[in-house]
Amino acid sequence: MAADALPVVHAVTDDDVLAREDALDRLRGVMRALGARGALHLRGPHTTAARLFHLAVPLAAEQLRGGAWLVVNDRVDLALAAGARAAQLTSRSLTVRQARALAPATALRLGASVHGAVEAGFASKDGADWIVTGHVFETPSHPGAPGRGIGHIKDVLAATTTPVIAIGGVRPEHTAMLRAAGAYGIAVIRGIWGEDDAAAAARRYLSAYDDATGIGPA
Repeated sequence: MAADALPVVHAVTDDDVLAREDALDRLRGVMRALGARGALHLRGPHTTAARLFHLAVPLAAEQLRGGAWLVVNDRVDLALAAGARAAQLTSRSLTVRQARALAPATALRLGASVHGAVEAGFASKDGADWIVTGHVFETPSHPGAPGRGIGHIKDVLAATTTPVIAIGGVRPEHTAMLRAAGAYGIAVIRGIWGEDDAAAAARRYLSAYDDATGIGPA
């Protein structure tokens, strides 16, 4: 895989993951397990900026060791200050265009989280490097709401040529059908962080991606 290729497995944190005493060790372990084909999304909607920055600085240094990307969700300012490779923009963030204006001279890559085809089209026109969309399968993050299914991925793909990352209840065994539908990669929360050995879980997703794609690590 080329050095500038986008990550294919995105490990997304939540507030509970970031609050653990061993958070930094677990986050580093997942980055090392994924290597250059993975990304760690530092996401904590209710986590303080000070805590996020405390974690982001050493994780940014980890990028140089194993190649995994550090992606800071929502906070472009923290991504820039810590030296993250990218920022993930959501409905509560700056738009892609606004973020580009904030950091025009940097190499910061920008992902956009969208809920449907219309948003995907706007994000693509604004220059998003990738799009995250879901929830594809049933997940505790959306209690009582059924997964939107593979058809949702296809609808979003029809509206954009930007690489699409599928999120929401994704298990390793779902990877083949998501790849067949056209998804570039997958994003995971509980499937990785809900396991005692998060690094091993991350490796299982990467292996499933390789099996679905028919290639091994470059």
